[in-house]
Amino acid sequence: MGLLQLVEDRPTPNAVYNWRIWACAAVASFASCMIGYDSAFIGTTLALDSFSDEFGFPEMTASHLALVKANIVSVYQAGAFFGSFFAYASTFFIGRRYSLHVFSLVFILGAGMNLGANGARGLGLIYGGRVLAGIGVGGCSMVVPIYISELAPPAVRGALVGIYELGWQIGGLVGFWINYGLTQTMAPSHEQWIIPFAVQLIPAGILFIGALWIKESPRWLLTKGKRELAMKNLCWIRKLPQDDIYLVEEVAFIDAAIEEQRAAIGVGFWKPFQAVARNRKVQWRFFLGGMLFLWQNGSGINAINYYSPTVFQSIGIHGTSTGFLTTGIFGVVKTAITFVWLFFLIDRLGRRRLLMIGAIGGSLCMWYLGAYIKISDPDANTSNTKLSSSGIAAIFFFYLWTAFYTPSWNGTPWVINSEMFDQNTRSLGQASAAANNWFWNFIISRFTPQMFLTMKYGVYFFFASLMIMSVVFVFFLIPETKGIPLEAMDRLFETKPVRKAHAIVTEELRVQDEEFRHDAEGAGLGVAKTQLTANKIEDTGA
Repeated sequence: MGLLQLVEDRPTPNAVYNWRIWACAAVASFASCMIGYDSAFIGTTLALDSFSDEFGFPEMTASHLALVKANIVSVYQAGAFFGSFFAYASTFFIGRRYSLHVFSLVFILGAGMNLGANGARGLGLIYGGRVLAGIGVGGCSMVVPIYISELAPPAVRGALVGIYELGWQIGGLVGFWINYGLTQTMAPSHEQWIIPFAVQLIPAGILFIGALWIKESPRWLLTKGKRELAMKNLCWIRKLPQDDIYLVEEVAFIDAAIEEQRAAIGVGFWKPFQAVARNRKVQWRFFLGGMLFLWQNGSGINAINYYSPTVFQSIGIHGTSTGFLTTGIFGVVKTAITFVWLFFLIDRLGRRRLLMIGAIGGSLCMWYLGAYIKISDPDANTSNTKLSSSGIAAIFFFYLWTAFYTPSWNGTPWVINSEMFDQNTRSLGQASAAANNWFWNFIISRFTPQMFLTMKYGVYFFFASLMIMSVVFVFFLIPETKGIPLEAMDRLFETKPVRKAHAIVTEELRVQDEEFRHDAEGAGLGVAKTQLTANKIEDTGA
């Protein structure tokens, strides 16, 4: 089997890999367009002269301005943290699909509040609206990965969940370029900075409308006893008849997992909390999922996303227009490489290998950037707008860091968290993962301006060190999950050593599937023989 070949847990009909699962994943992933757009547009919008002048930024001291910018950015992440946990309740009671309706509507209300802000009213509507919008995206960030993973065949589950990351990058691409376009085509005005805030409503509106078309998760329907609708949705998603052997096996796996859940912890709202509290193995998996987002944010990505003008200024890029252009190119590189990650790497090269390669390469780039700033001190040469050869090399290493980070830590932690929890704790596990993402995101976004003020080049050394530490974490603690059915994740995470767990479990599943099919064929042959004997007796009697 080649390195870039799909790994299937069992023989899979081609019909399973149909356009419907990709379309459902794409519609749901407009939620990540909302998130990606915000992470990109807010930093450059705060740097617009029109926004800065309207809210009195030039009159503020450096420390006060850093605090105001940090608050504007970080209240969004604070709202998202709580939205992640609100989503656990909504997905339990009303399902995945209707939860997307609710949280996209909450986001629309919050984004609409932003449009009422102006210099006379102050920043209150922006603060309040961003908290509300944060709750909306926090809920969506919990719902979408688990929804997609429950619809996906194992062999392409990483790619399907990866569409969520692709949506993030497309939203980010628009967000990185929009203010550059506005500075080139519009004079500074109130309308100039309102436009990027208004664009947030587009992906939210598409998600709200698209959620009318997508199907509810068959897994969730089966847990609620809605078997007829679950089978109807599963047949539609897989484009297979109900009696197809692939569907029979899939439903049998889901039913077995649900029965195991009922026997082990029950199906009540608080049961997963109780299961986590009394099971150290489950607690360990929650810890691993949360730590992945610590290392993701420890790479420096959200410092760059939210404060890209500050980052490029520290490297030596001066001027609003030039800074916005450089930021826009950063968005193009991220989006282009995300396509490679999605279609060629995540379900072929695997999760572990991508994370370790990305962290090692990204760390080396960060070490160079820190050393360049320490030696050249670009902030002391603001009068010289032309980059030196070492400055050009610094820009190259920044984009090289992007090339290492994007196909590794950008989306892979979401993929692993969407698939690593068992049926008993999957919804709570995804809520925990999303909350961890937003918590560490909040920490970085809240303190990045102060870090650049006090640490300067040390910021890059800090992120470089964290990336090296993440390699050790992944190598010893995170097993490869590609191609493993969701129902076999317990077995995978209990198999030791971690680096060999994937190969061991894959072989066990292959043997198990052969036995299942052999038994099924034997049962079918027995029925055929019985029917043949009955026909002979009937013919003889006649």
